[in-house]
Amino acid sequence: MDNLIPVLVAVPLLGAALLLCGGRRLDRVGHWLGTLLAFASFGVGLALFFSMLGRSTADRPVHLNLYTWIPVNGFQAEVGFQLDQLSMTFVLLITGVGSLIHLYSIGYMAHDEKRRRFFGFLNLFLAAMLLLVLADNYLLLYVGWEGVGLASYLLIGFWQHKPSAATAAKKAFLVNRVGDVGLSIAVMLMFTTFGTFAFTPVFADAPKATQATLTGIGLMLLLAACGKSAQVPLQSWLGDAMEGPTPVSALIHAATMVTAGVYLITRSSAIFNLAPAAQLATVVVGAVTLLFGAIVGCAKDDIKKALAGSTMSQIGYMVLAAGLGPIGYVFAIMHLVTHGFFKAGLFLGAGSVMHGMNDEVDMRKYGGLRKYMPLTFVTFGLGYLAIIGFPGLSGFFSKDKIIEAAFGHGGTEGWILGTCTLVGAAVTAFYMTRVMLMTFFGEKRWVPDADGHEPHPHESPAVMGAPMVILAFGSVFLGGLFSINSSFVHWLSPVTGYQEGHSPLSTTTVTACTTVVLLLGVGVAWMMYGRKPVPAVPPLGSLLTRAARRDLLQDDFNHVVLVSGGSHLTRFLVYLEGKGLDGLVNGIAALIGGTSGRVRKVQNGYVRSYALSMFGGALVLAATTLLMRAV
Repeated sequence: MDNLIPVLVAVPLLGAALLLCGGRRLDRVGHWLGTLLAFASFGVGLALFFSMLGRSTADRPVHLNLYTWIPVNGFQAEVGFQLDQLSMTFVLLITGVGSLIHLYSIGYMAHDEKRRRFFGFLNLFLAAMLLLVLADNYLLLYVGWEGVGLASYLLIGFWQHKPSAATAAKKAFLVNRVGDVGLSIAVMLMFTTFGTFAFTPVFADAPKATQATLTGIGLMLLLAACGKSAQVPLQSWLGDAMEGPTPVSALIHAATMVTAGVYLITRSSAIFNLAPAAQLATVVVGAVTLLFGAIVGCAKDDIKKALAGSTMSQIGYMVLAAGLGPIGYVFAIMHLVTHGFFKAGLFLGAGSVMHGMNDEVDMRKYGGLRKYMPLTFVTFGLGYLAIIGFPGLSGFFSKDKIIEAAFGHGGTEGWILGTCTLVGAAVTAFYMTRVMLMTFFGEKRWVPDADGHEPHPHESPAVMGAPMVILAFGSVFLGGLFSINSSFVHWLSPVTGYQEGHSPLSTTTVTACTTVVLLLGVGVAWMMYGRKPVPAVPPLGSLLTRAARRDLLQDDFNHVVLVSGGSHLTRFLVYLEGKGLDGLVNGIAALIGGTSGRVRKVQNGYVRSYALSMFGGALVLAATTLLMRAV
């Protein structure tokens, strides 16, 4: 059974190869072929999961070495896979939710003439992500990491005829390259320190490394995670990524790309546990990002961009939990899995709304859609209740555990982090209630589009509705299932480790606090958007609101500091090189050339000139000798 591990990657990779190289002959069946292969990979994952459950905890991790990739003396790179409880969790999430997104895409992309290519890119994305989480060494993980970056570029810019989509794809690609530099430096540091890339020997020898080395590796891994998981300061690409088709948004924001950074930190727990400075930086990044994304989500009228801000914030919760060390690793992954279900459901629900509204994304032009789209309303509503942490739903079980772990960090830091997570929960309830009210409640506000076509809201076809229903069930029941007898903690802790925090607040108190802030956020949103009609034109708003509409000026900052600053720095360096370094070199060459030209004139071939020179030299020597004797 363990020999099936490579099949997990090979099946979607085969699909990508067939769909991208098979030509037009596959246009009619390409979408079904891509979906079938995605479900086949999920089936293999389920078989391996049940096989793993049948073994003792100590025997569950499996290492499978396929072949030596780079056999160079002193530099051995292997192609090998590691399937343990952590990677299995990701395998089921990636293939399960990914397959549902494939199925949904059949209906969503039904009229796109390049649908076969789209499904080829989806299969490529799955293969790259599976390679990332199954690799047993950092070098092979890096291959999957770059594959995910390539596939995301292709999917975000799929509608490349739109300049905004092409620009968004390029932006995502470039920002992620910054994070990739961090991963590449970390891999190099590992090899120079430990002489290998493989997880097992690196983690075993980590205690022997210096504190500075471990901190450097940890910070570089964090930089890589910030790029893929859209954490401050590398978060600017996430909102623009909404230019891709909605299934891409669900795939990137729920089950795959943005979760890669959380996986990297959790997989590298042995390094972070020995590098307190790197852990502190991770916690700070997570706390800042969860508030940053929540504030941005409050001001967006584009339904997909509001959900993008939500993704940034929720991944911030996971990164914060991972930075807490053994008291948070398990809950970071638990929230990652539950988030994969309810966020995928929310994005697919948003796509269903767009499908029925002539691709309109402005929530100010929605209103009252619950009457016309009841299935979308119910499934989206369950995802909404899950993400705000409504008691009994998945988000309640996973996010509350992170809040409790934050308080359990101890000392002043614990109180600060716990307060940040509570504030984030309140703001989450506000902006998600705002989305619900503006989309499904109130009076209809839609108007004819630029071509004079008035939207006629209608429910999506069954091929789109079925995945939304399945994801809604996960949004409701998954968190509770994980919490029965602490089953998820027992499942994952042998890999990540687990340690109970010493929170100054009891679990009951934390639950009460989160419920209060939830109700507060919902109440404020209802006061602002439920009691009175939503204006068609957004009001000017406060200074913070205007800044949040511009993503808290992140693009302005990047333009001033990186684009304009980089341009001016480049011009200065070019000037310095041309007038400084090149001028110095050219000046020395000119001085030597001019001097040699003048000296050369002395050698004119006339005997009288040479005699005069000799006579002058003799006079100088005589004068010098007399002067020295006199002294």
